[in-house]
This record gives sequence, C-alpha cells and structure tokens, in this order.
Amino acid sequence: MMQGQAMQAADFTDLLKKAKEKVPADKLVQITSLENAVVRGDVKSQQITAYQQLYAIWDQLNELPIAAHYAAEAAKLENSGKNLTFAANLFLDHLSHTQDEGVRMWEANSALELLDKAIALEPNNDTLKIKKGSLLVRNTGEPMKGIGILREVAERNPDFLDAQLTLANFSITSGQFDKAIERMDAVLKRHPDEPKALFLLAVAHQSKGENGTAIELLRKCRKLIKDPGLAAEIDEYIKSIK
Repeated sequence: MMQGQAMQAADFTDLLKKAKEKVPADKLVQITSLENAVVRGDVKSQQITAYQQLYAIWDQLNELPIAAHYAAEAAKLENSGKNLTFAANLFLDHLSHTQDEGVRMWEANSALELLDKAIALEPNNDTLKIKKGSLLVRNTGEPMKGIGILREVAERNPDFLDAQLTLANFSITSGQFDKAIERMDAVLKRHPDEPKALFLLAVAHQSKGENGTAIELLRKCRKLIKDPGLAAEIDEYIKSIK
C-alpha cells in the first residue's frame, strides 16, 4: 500500500477521543449512557440495540468513521450477512474520500474483517468477493491476492461484469493496456452493447495512443448512455483526444 505500509493504522480509541471533543454536551451525556449500556448489557440484544443507537447518533453528528465502527460492532454480534456488508460499505465509502493514511488503513482493515465474516456466511456471493478483491488491490499490501480473487470470480463466471470491469480497470492503471483490451474484447463479444466495457476499451486504446479507435468506441458508448451528465463527460473526453 504505497507509503502506508510503513505507517501504522489509526487507533479507534484515539479517533473516538478526538471526535468527542467536538460533541455538544447533551449528546455527550447520551453517548456516555449508551457506552455504559454496552458494558452492562449482559443480554446480546441489549448490546446490539446500544451499538445501533450509537451508530445513529454518530451518523447524525457526521462522524462517519465512528458511526461505521458502531454499525460494525452491532453487525458482528448479529452475525447477519446483510448488516456486515452494510457496515463494510460504510468503511469503504469513507475510505475513498479520506486523505488521512492512518485512518484509511484502519478502515481498510475493518472493512476486510467484515467482508471476511460476510463471505463466511455467504460463500457463493461473488459481489462480496469483488469488494474484497478490490480492497486488497487498492488499499492493502496484498494486491496480487486481490487480483487472484477477482480472476477466480471472472474465470468461473465470465458474465459477472463487475469482475471483468474491475480487472480491466486495474490492468489500465498498472499500464497493462493490451490485457485490458483483450478482456474487454471478450466481454463485448458476449455483450456488444455494454457501455462500461466500451468505455474502458476506449481508455485502453487511447492510453496506447490509438486515438482514432478510442474516439470510435467512445461515440458508440455515447449513444448507449441515458445519463446526460455522463454523456457530456464523454463528449468532453472525445474533444480532449481529437
């Protein structure tokens, strides 16, 4: 993970302490009461309820990493694939925006733990495996392990579009343009009107300096897109490489 390998993941206790410094007094009383309820709760359902309430309060306060932690604690006690995935997605969403490398590492580790628990409950859920593979490639020191998971899904299920697109995207970002082209060509043989595949194929060709081919593919992609905002972005892209 870039320079992050040498860096230590953030500690939740420290993050919580900093977040509490900004909390209004009345909310802090409520938070402390719920924290005590978790410690006292000898019935699992009581702890789950307290964690869920802590999640809701921190979410309202817009302290998203803290909120995600409590959603995760509740989900782990519930052992529900749906809620484990929800909590993992909270970490993944915030991770994609934060610039703090220590927080990113903590969020990546937290999301990975939750995804592993969810996959253990739903071993045939390829969407969860794609999330895990992408996380390993982008945010941990094990990119090849992540690529391996993505390839396993893509080879077993060639029509699982997310796996194919994710692999092509990683090929482009690592400069392996021919691999991306080969993969997207294979997808388009089966699904000739898939705009995302056409777009990535265009990017791969443009990255190789094959602008004419890229423009042709982008124009085809443009005709298939319903979203006017995305269509305008493609128009700009075409102008920039003409």
